Amino acid sequence: MNYSVGQVAGFAGVTVRTLHHYDDIGLLVPSERSHAGHRRYSDTDLDRLQQIMFYRQLGFPLDEVAALLDDPDADPRAHLRRQHELLTARIEKLRKMAAAVEHAMEARKMGLNLTPEEKFEVFGGKDPEQYAEEVEERWGGTDEYAESQRRTARYTKEDWKRIQAEAADWGERYGALMSAQEPPSGEAAMALAEEHRQHICTWFYACSYEIHRCLGEMYVSDERFKAFYDAMRPGLAEHLRDAIAANAARHTS
Repeated sequence: MNYSVGQVAGFAGVTVRTLHHYDDIGLLVPSERSHAGHRRYSDTDLDRLQQIMFYRQLGFPLDEVAALLDDPDADPRAHLRRQHELLTARIEKLRKMAAAVEHAMEARKMGLNLTPEEKFEVFGGKDPEQYAEEVEERWGGTDEYAESQRRTARYTKEDWKRIQAEAADWGERYGALMSAQEPPSGEAAMALAEEHRQHICTWFYACSYEIHRCLGEMYVSDERFKAFYDAMRPGLAEHLRDAIAANAARHTS
């Protein structure tokens, strides 16, 4: 059996121009020609084309494909090992990119699953999503942000009320601790700092001691957070930062 260039192009899913080019450079020279000079390809030619396409799909340049198919001293395994390394690296890069895009998509589509009335009931006049864009800009690419978005999207009004109640109770106890002049490095303060970290872990994301330490610094450096904690009791933001640092140190040293 022999086949025309058009038939082979149809079989292989390549263009006639590509086959002409392979013929011109000696990569795939058809075994026969018709009386009119037209290219005719044998089954052996089709086998060679299949090999060419295999290497091309792996990213081999044409000159290397020719060397692999025609040089008796060429080591196809060495070429394939090198290409396998390149493909593995490319796959890993694409996997990370896909994960980042997936996280971004999830973060974009998720938000507080509450009606306007429920938001008002839980948070009063405060808008819980007031700084959503800023938060996404600063931490949107992190696993912690994505996890927090996944969790909070499922929370009901009752869940948010419980979160608020736990935070309020913690604030009262921390204020009492400060009134008793407990130092930030004391056992009582470090215990409440750990409770603060566990609250984040339970409701939002896995908060490591290092992340918690960074949060403590932000509670003082960002005036909005400082005002929030100092409203519970003046000086609480700085006291909490120091307690968080002491608690992190005892768990990571």
